[in-house]
Amino acid sequence: MGPKSPHASYAIAGGGIIGLAVAYQLTQTFPGASVTVLEKEPEVGRHQSGHNSGVLHAGLYYRPGSLKAKLATTGIRRMIAFCEEHGIPYERCGKLVVATDAEETARLRELLARGEANGLQGLRWCLPEQMREREPHVAGVAGVEVPEEGIVDYGAVCRKLAELIRANGGRVLTGSAVTRLRAQGPDWTVTAGQHEFTASFFFNCAGLQCDRVLELAGETRAARIVPFRGEYFHLAPEGAALVRHLIYPVPDPKFPFLGVHYTRMIHGGVEAGPNAVLATAREGYTWRDFAAGDVADVFTFPGFWRFLRKYPSMAFYEIRRSLSRAEFCRSLQRLVPALEEGHLLPGGAGVRAQALGPDGTLLQDFDFVLRRNALHLINAPSPGATASLAIADHLIEQVRIQTF
Repeated sequence: MGPKSPHASYAIAGGGIIGLAVAYQLTQTFPGASVTVLEKEPEVGRHQSGHNSGVLHAGLYYRPGSLKAKLATTGIRRMIAFCEEHGIPYERCGKLVVATDAEETARLRELLARGEANGLQGLRWCLPEQMREREPHVAGVAGVEVPEEGIVDYGAVCRKLAELIRANGGRVLTGSAVTRLRAQGPDWTVTAGQHEFTASFFFNCAGLQCDRVLELAGETRAARIVPFRGEYFHLAPEGAALVRHLIYPVPDPKFPFLGVHYTRMIHGGVEAGPNAVLATAREGYTWRDFAAGDVADVFTFPGFWRFLRKYPSMAFYEIRRSLSRAEFCRSLQRLVPALEEGHLLPGGAGVRAQALGPDGTLLQDFDFVLRRNALHLINAPSPGATASLAIADHLIEQVRIQTF
């Protein structure tokens, strides 16, 4: 059985929000246990956790009964409670999901039903005049208001989690990439940066590098991390004045990504995006970033070519939109027609650690591999940040109840 006592030693690869949440919950669950977070960057939360749009997702989109749906609805409440307890900025500003034609309206009704099945509170179907009471510049024929959604500073959450881990007796070692894992009986000898130590249980929460860490543990990479870069624009004050809260499109089921949207930021301003283009480096935030090994990892994976055959038009359109501000603006104008190209200012980007199966299917739900002395989190897409504390509880519970 997996380690369950305060005398166990735990190593966690990855100092993003989920790895930190796991470590924090371990220090709470097993007081006195040895807990060590291993983060390759000089500080925590440098990649997915620090490059997302800062949205608190309540669970509108997710299939009822899925792990995503279960953890999103509990996760947002856990995250808000954590922010309130520790004085981290957040706001429940609400979101409006907008249908722009009859086909989208039918899909929006399905989303409303999903949200109700997932236990979201206060959902409201909106006619055009009701939408414009909330968002005066929005276009569309129908909308769903999601009052529980909001915005938060996930970087601040990461920093607070690291602080609490240390206060509880754990370690957060930055500049310490896991480079070797050796099984020593029931334990692991872990090499990370300048450190080598023994751990009785290993959590792989390495995000963009999780499949490679999986391989270090002697496992086969059935799924592969394929990095998709999402690019954002900041809106100039004239453009930001057109957006009050969060404005989202109705997802197109023919494509695997959500679509561009508008996000108010917790520290002010509005972001618009993201698109989704293949990144030429796992941690590549611009077209200039290139890592030959990362590109080879994608192009030698048959699942990538099968994915490309499924979505050729989407792939080429995303590239075109990435290279054309005018095209990016046109896609945003479907939701807010008054937006102008001159309102789009250079913004940031994030890279999504998307697990892709060998058949070319994007893994949509949270996915992990559990062993007697290790748990590897292979896929943690949105709402991974929102649900991080709930995900941590779920993973630790799987360790507690495992039997081999």
